Amino acid sequence: VAAPVVGDEALRQAVGEAVMDLDNGIDELALDDILVRIAEGLYRHAGARDTKPGKADKQAVLEATEFLRANLERPVGSQELEAVSGLDRFTLARQFRRVLGTSPHRYLLMRRLERARQMIARGESLAGAALETGFADQAHFTRHFKRAYGITPGRWASLAMAG
Repeated sequence: VAAPVVGDEALRQAVGEAVMDLDNGIDELALDDILVRIAEGLYRHAGARDTKPGKADKQAVLEATEFLRANLERPVGSQELEAVSGLDRFTLARQFRRVLGTSPHRYLLMRRLERARQMIARGESLAGAALETGFADQAHFTRHFKRAYGITPGRWASLAMAG
């Protein structure tokens, strides 16, 4: 990389996510996504020529999404997605982004949050929703919920009960 100081927001975000929550560790799918985004950012700034992207493997992405939806309540490993999709973890991460505009980790996280939001709207406890949707604890759940929706799960529960 000729210029080690760059103004690249996507690269900054990827590096920031890598160190954001070191106390709780990072899940395998999140790490794969971060590594792909950092590698792509460094590649952009290394002066390498862009290669023409290959054809999107929609079937592999579909199989991976079905597997993720069926396994929301537990950690899903990259090796499992490799077996289901037939693609290595980094190719799958790039294919996911190409087809769905997001990573396998973010896709799984958003499906978990959707399910938790539905559970809370039905009157289930925040702790129960966090546990049943695969979050490490209620604080972890609250952080992701607020980042995704702009309000805390408790506020969401109040609004859901009121309306």
